[in-house]
Amino acid sequence: MTDASAPAEQPETATDARTDAAAAAAGEASVRPATPLWLAVVIAAVTGIFYAYDVWEAVGNLVGLNLYADSLGVGLTVYGVVVLIIGVVLPFAVYAIAFWLGRKRGPLGRLALFVVGYALVQVLGADVAVLFGLNGLDLG
Repeated sequence: MTDASAPAEQPETATDARTDAAAAAAGEASVRPATPLWLAVVIAAVTGIFYAYDVWEAVGNLVGLNLYADSLGVGLTVYGVVVLIIGVVLPFAVYAIAFWLGRKRGPLGRLALFVVGYALVQVLGADVAVLFGLNGLDLG
């Protein structure tokens, strides 16, 4: 092989340097969290207040309906108690799922997950209210 037929080494060009810099920036971007910590805490705390109110409401339903049934001299069925306990546990579970799914997202995506989760909890809470005839929805 002669020197003329061997491929010559080319010096590094400006485009190669830009490509390396872009790759390094992409590597750093994947390490950084999508939402600043303070903003993530504020979003989680503000939406957590709404979820906590729903838990408070579900505990009130569980205790109140048990007391109401006792005052009538009857007890709640196992099905009724299970539905009421699910009403207490559901906001915790939905909040935890929204928190876990939103950990790598931006602030709007994180907020959207919490709001959609809260809407789901409210719909299921309304179903429980209708199931027990708590006048949660009076459509006619």
